[in-house]
Amino acid sequence: MKPYYERENITLYQGDSLQIIPSLEPATVSAVITDPPYSSGGMWQGTRSMPPEAKYCQDGKTLGRPTFSGDNRDGRSWAFWCSLWISECRRLLTDGGYFLSFIDWRMLPLCTDAVQAGGLVWRGLIAWDKGRGARAPHKGYFKHQCEYVVWASNGPLRKAVHAGPFDGCHHYPVLQTDKHHMTGKPTALLEQLVGCVPAGGLILDPFAGSSTTAVACVRKGLRFVGIEQEEAYCEISARRLDAEFGQGRLAA
Repeated sequence: MKPYYERENITLYQGDSLQIIPSLEPATVSAVITDPPYSSGGMWQGTRSMPPEAKYCQDGKTLGRPTFSGDNRDGRSWAFWCSLWISECRRLLTDGGYFLSFIDWRMLPLCTDAVQAGGLVWRGLIAWDKGRGARAPHKGYFKHQCEYVVWASNGPLRKAVHAGPFDGCHHYPVLQTDKHHMTGKPTALLEQLVGCVPAGGLILDPFAGSSTTAVACVRKGLRFVGIEQEEAYCEISARRLDAEFGQGRLAA
């Protein structure tokens, strides 16, 4: 299996996670940190089935960011799909390894179910406050300005000796200059989250997107293996990582 991108301790594969994860070496991953397609964005199947640019972009404006697939499952099929890839990830985790997955409020209950169905020990939630610029349908609403990270462990959780305890709430606004994917997360936030792993550890992201987790790993001295299905985002990732490694190529 040839990587799409490989440099130093960073490896990115293009393809379906459920096909690639089984080929990776078991019990080698310190943490899975990922942002899977939510299949969210509406209360009904008709709205969930809209393309990502209609669900996640202001007025459908993509600002040049490519679309992506796999975001139109209904709730039951999404939870089943999650339990499949999570159980495969569990096989790769070391004993006590971390699992962190971003999710929104609509899909949060299904995500916590899938984590436990996949054989992990659900430990809690990390809140990400995106700031007061978050949208609301009208003035009667509380703003949906938080997303969440469901975190779990592969069996008993060991005491960390390199750092910790780790913050359970983070405030990072979404900056368009730092957003390389339609649903991209702030690089500074990922730098905080990867801190649960000591330097030299291996992090897996089965839904790498624009490889923000990989960039955080480069900055923190961590090894990284990622999987991304969309070739357009693999190319964006390659440009970002080359720029991070100092090759002078502009990040997309």
